[in-house]
Amino acid sequence: MTTASDARFWDRSSRNYAKSRISDQAGYERTLERTRALLKPDDRVLELGCGTGTTALRLASEVESYLATDLSTAMIAIANEKHAADAVPALAFRAETAEALASEAAKFDAVLGFSYLHLVRDLGGTLRSIHALLAPGGLFISKTPCLGNMNPFIRLALPVMRAIGKAPYVSIFRARELSELIAAAGFEILNTEGHASRGKDSRPFIVARRN
Repeated sequence: MTTASDARFWDRSSRNYAKSRISDQAGYERTLERTRALLKPDDRVLELGCGTGTTALRLASEVESYLATDLSTAMIAIANEKHAADAVPALAFRAETAEALASEAAKFDAVLGFSYLHLVRDLGGTLRSIHALLAPGGLFISKTPCLGNMNPFIRLALPVMRAIGKAPYVSIFRARELSELIAAAGFEILNTEGHASRGKDSRPFIVARRN
């Protein structure tokens, strides 16, 4: 499988994804609240892996500019449909990857990645691209499912589900490994939090600053 096949998977899944409910609404609201507290009105913000734009539409009015991107053109099409119905002047959607954006001159004050890092194929490379996208002292704010800390059945089932086209590419790592990779990419981790409203939280909310 390749990045192109990943994009095709999410293109096929986009309409069902758009209809799905957030599994932990209270935890999601906590994440939004904490993210808003970290963003400033004059910030230039980039969101990676924005999906159908739900989070972008909730946060974009808080900052100067907000570029929300996703690998899937179908996801971005749905996001633009939502945006047309509920326009936020500071917000723009674009089908793009972190690696491609890193070659451009634009710099951001904050990069957001929610339920994103476990889906990239080269985690270290993506983190280095995010570092390059940030202005000095900029923040990388992420919330990532760490499958290495979850039920082992999930890890066993994923290869089978991928083989039959029912799951995307997913990286398996523990929260500690993720923190180490973020630090190795040139970030100082400022805070790690758990936002789950119930059960074990294997999706750390990490705030890191570009050194």
